[in-house]
Amino acid sequence: MKVRQLIEKLEQYDDDQEVHFGYNYGDYWKTEVAPHVGGVHEVLVKHSNYHQMPKVVTDADCEDCEEEELPEGSEPVVLITGSAYRS
Repeated sequence: MKVRQLIEKLEQYDDDQEVHFGYNYGDYWKTEVAPHVGGVHEVLVKHSNYHQMPKVVTDADCEDCEEEELPEGSEPVVLITGSAYRS
């Protein structure tokens, strides 16, 4: 989803309505949980073979990178996070 598409979707809701995001908690019952949105950040992501999806790039992903160089295969994205996220 692109930022413009998210904005278009959100325009139909009341400006004062609370925002949460949902995900499968991974428990036996496949519970869908909905924590509060804690923030919106621009981060780098790259594909993780282990997770089979994008993951947030950490310093460990770029030990050999030059200053201002992006890790190979990474791209900047807008990340909507829960309140426990630490950038």
